[in-house]
Amino acid sequence: MTIAEIKKNTETKMGQSIEALKNNLSRVRTGRANPALLDAIHVEYYGSMVPLSQVANVSLLDARTISVQPWEKNMAAKVEKAIRESDLGLNPASMGDLIRVPMPPMSEERRKEMTKLARNEGENSKIAIRNLRRDANEGVKKLVKDKEASEDDQKRSEAEIQKITDKHIAEIDVLVAAKEQDILAV
Repeated sequence: MTIAEIKKNTETKMGQSIEALKNNLSRVRTGRANPALLDAIHVEYYGSMVPLSQVANVSLLDARTISVQPWEKNMAAKVEKAIRESDLGLNPASMGDLIRVPMPPMSEERRKEMTKLARNEGENSKIAIRNLRRDANEGVKKLVKDKEASEDDQKRSEAEIQKITDKHIAEIDVLVAAKEQDILAV
């Protein structure tokens, strides 16, 4: 593996860490309704647990209400039960074959908990990015040790890897700050 391949591989993995953070932050509850909140919910469907999105249509009715419309009428009760038993604190209401999931207003204390959760997700992503930086630097050191690269190449590539790391960590800070603003907005 060359230094260029190590850098490219590291940047790709850091990009994947950012995408994972975006995905995790989309699941953190804000005051507004977001269909992605229900992505983690699984429903029993003919003996196996499947994601809610595979048995129902999930969409927004308005800014504070998610609608869930099961594709089979007999699934409505199971879907409603799965949403109620999830740890999201939601109370769905069935209206025929449509399930309305109103988003309860968040208390100040709950908002603070959610911002802590968002910061924690950001910190976990920063740790992952730093671990990738360390692995890349170790890969470059191994190339130098095996006489496949010079020490000058090592210094140069470590500086470039640090720039890549700084760029991704700054992106994490921006994402977490935006999510905090979203959570604290009443």
